[in-house]
Amino acid sequence: MQPTANFTAANLTRSLLRRSRQGALATLMGGSGDPYCSLVNVASYYDGSPILLISRLAVHTKNVIADPRVSLMLDERAEGDPLEGSRIMVGGTAEEADGELRTTLRRRYLNAHPSAESFADFKDFSFFRIRPTGVHLVAGFGRIVDLKPEKILTSLEGAEALIESEQGAIDHMNADHRDALNLYATRLLGAGAADWRCTGCDPDGLDMSADGHDALRLDFPRRIVTPAELRVVLKDLAEKARAAKQS
Repeated sequence: MQPTANFTAANLTRSLLRRSRQGALATLMGGSGDPYCSLVNVASYYDGSPILLISRLAVHTKNVIADPRVSLMLDERAEGDPLEGSRIMVGGTAEEADGELRTTLRRRYLNAHPSAESFADFKDFSFFRIRPTGVHLVAGFGRIVDLKPEKILTSLEGAEALIESEQGAIDHMNADHRDALNLYATRLLGAGAADWRCTGCDPDGLDMSADGHDALRLDFPRRIVTPAELRVVLKDLAEKARAAKQS
């Protein structure tokens, strides 16, 4: 997976929250309270909290409806010994979305998992957002840290204009600036050349994906909260990437 620059426990945790597309969801069996674990696809909300799309026919969904307490493990999927890679365990409560929040979660989830559009609106499927109550990071020997949500979630205060314009910015980047996205991926993040597309943006960074590649996270050099600030920072990053290409 993409290396995390300027390692801190909080930075690595935020990176895993944004880049992970699958995880192990632990729930509690109704009645007995026995632990139950399953594989799920994952996306992220504006603040980085995980989004799930799960069917009411699945055991884990029935468990969540009966008891919303969950734990979600996200890992780097590193080559070789998986225990040498970083992983986080996100504890929290899973809340089913409706109304405007459901619309937002649906859009962000399908940006990350476009193939899910074929079944996302089936009556038995629902979108859930996990509200973290704590995160446990294991990042190698001597790098085991417990983090509170406020240390790893992105503040959305004052970012209403950016949030409202997010999909327009995504569509614009994917329609008119695929060359810039490829430069971000290859020159700033060290990924291979591919048909990189933007899947999301928030005050802290830009999310990208391409078929056959791990998802990428491009951190912004500063916090942004308006569409105008987004245009400036993306232009600056494109110039930085082009300069790196020429060097």
